[in-house]
Amino acid sequence: MINQRIGILTSGGDCPGLNAVIRGAAKTCWGLGYDCIGFLKGYEGLYDPVQYITLTPQNTTGILNQGGTILGSTNKGRFAATVGVSDRVEIKPELLRGVSNTVEQLGLEGLICIGGDGSLAIAQQFHEFGIPVVGVPKTIDNDLAATDYTFGFDTAVSIATEAIDRLHTTAESHNRVMVVEVMGRHTGWIAVMSGIAGGADVILIPEQPMTVEACCEELRSRHGRGKDFSIVVVSEGYELTYASGESQQVTQEAALDQFGHVRLGGVGEVLAREIESRTGFETRVTVLGHVQRGGTPTARDRVLATRYGLEAADLVAEGRFGMMAALHGDAIVAVPLADAVAALKTVPPEWYEVARAFFG
Repeated sequence: MINQRIGILTSGGDCPGLNAVIRGAAKTCWGLGYDCIGFLKGYEGLYDPVQYITLTPQNTTGILNQGGTILGSTNKGRFAATVGVSDRVEIKPELLRGVSNTVEQLGLEGLICIGGDGSLAIAQQFHEFGIPVVGVPKTIDNDLAATDYTFGFDTAVSIATEAIDRLHTTAESHNRVMVVEVMGRHTGWIAVMSGIAGGADVILIPEQPMTVEACCEELRSRHGRGKDFSIVVVSEGYELTYASGESQQVTQEAALDQFGHVRLGGVGEVLAREIESRTGFETRVTVLGHVQRGGTPTARDRVLATRYGLEAADLVAEGRFGMMAALHGDAIVAVPLADAVAALKTVPPEWYEVARAFFG
């Protein structure tokens, strides 16, 4: 008798902990009597040509501490074609039918989709179409609703914090202002957490549009008290805001990405020029970029990702489709995918107030 199968895929931007989810889900599948297959290249592997591998104890051994994903990932292709007014990715009916056929032909009991807001919005449409799917929350931005934390976030914060620590020494040696640009398109979780942990003197995030003038005043005040160096942490999605009421979002180029979003990046460079011209303080910028996504996951992310993988496999076995594994407090629970992608989880004012207590 052939065992029933459970499928798993990783979609969207990579981050540390993906392999830990794959390992945890696969091991749970085997324990429940299922075979486990992994689709390659994200959602693209579900469609013509269907591309997958059988996950075994051999090819999932030793991957717990590896960054990236053994299945590969993409946020391009046929499943990221258009974005509606509500920022919902609209999947063409023929693609949904094709995925449904793949699930049926391969005898899948269910499909585990690991991804962030865009990828899980696709998974929600799978569920609405009748495809048996569950989700796992993955994003370094920690901006998915219905879960306290996503895996990958802790590692990104740790990397950013280490960079801030290192920049402190060179800033102090040369009496400079160091601007550190971190990821965060719509939310400032990485900036706030790493900024607090790294002792930043000003933190600028999309949710709290502090003006350039106010930022410079904080730096002048600090230098006036005899502190000859400063650290400014800024999210890539922060819009340069001025006392006049004008604002400017800095983008890399005019072209849009596959989701219809402008490509962000470069706000740190513009902010550094503004600070230097307005204060006279020598200012340098460091853009961390994709280094925040790479490398070995922290212990916290390994444990969280593993627990998510176990829960996702259990959800499929129990037939609880359209759900996502989530962290509430210290408990792993199941929440509706629809709730997870309904809105972005932004940094609340009280968190930013913690950061502001150490400005200047």
